[in-house]
Amino acid sequence: MKLSKDGWTGLVVLAASLVLFGFTIGLRDNPLVPIGPGFYPRIVLGLTAALALVLIVSDLVAAKVSRPATAVNRTLVFTVFAIFGVYAAALPLLGFRIATLLFMVALQSTLERPRTAKGWMVVAATALITTVVSYVLFERYLQVLLPRGRWTDF
Repeated sequence: MKLSKDGWTGLVVLAASLVLFGFTIGLRDNPLVPIGPGFYPRIVLGLTAALALVLIVSDLVAAKVSRPATAVNRTLVFTVFAIFGVYAAALPLLGFRIATLLFMVALQSTLERPRTAKGWMVVAATALITTVVSYVLFERYLQVLLPRGRWTDF
């Protein structure tokens, strides 16, 4: 049983998640607030640990099957990071809703360029649904204030 880089990454992430999850157990609850300060970190760290475990198991299972060598597309990786950087810079200027919509369209079309009008409609619909669900979830449900644009006030 030999782990690849993915397996070792999963192992490190699993260990870090479990250690950080342990730190959240000692947080004191405020009797005036129904959800304690460790509630959301425990959810995130628990999911991270579970996904890391899935990564380790899938790496061990895939180790039995020979893997063909794949070429690394460094240009695509750089482009995705650049798109994210532009998104982060655009957030205070355009606001969360507009910047996220543009980010989702740019990222999807960069990862797999639509070839037909139907493909572009799917990209637009996915971007719109993702933006609306993210906005409603964070702004309305979790009551997290999302950035409003200086240029748009939206």
